[in-house]
Amino acid sequence: MAFETLTLHTSSGDVKIKLRPDLAPGHVARITELAQEGFYDGVKFHRVIDGFMAQGGCPDGTGMGGSKKPNLTQEFNDLSHQRGVCSMARAMDPNSANSQFFICFDDASFLDRQYTAWGEVIEGMENVDALPKGEPPKNPGIINNITLA
Repeated sequence: MAFETLTLHTSSGDVKIKLRPDLAPGHVARITELAQEGFYDGVKFHRVIDGFMAQGGCPDGTGMGGSKKPNLTQEFNDLSHQRGVCSMARAMDPNSANSQFFICFDDASFLDRQYTAWGEVIEGMENVDALPKGEPPKNPGIINNITLA
């Protein structure tokens, strides 16, 4: 089943994201698969940098973990990393994205075509803005669960 939106139910409120399988089909498939499995339930936003981005998706909350699934091959595309764009975090290897993702607070176009953008916030960006800041935050925001529609 193809989903059009993903809603993060976070400790600061709901964030509705328009999925972009037209740009990053493998990454959208991974995010939705992990969401359906409950992988993200209770996961923290472990790295939230004001004016830059909020990162989550690490099961141990350190930024070093991922799912047990194989890493993804990059799907760099033309969606610019602007406010509300959702993209996959990765290590130095461009093909190392797995489960961690970030949501841009502001213009981060220096990341364009180096990270795989897979969605765009269409409702609730104020709830991303409200996430506690820090690397890691003292009391991190949490993804309670995710629903797909």
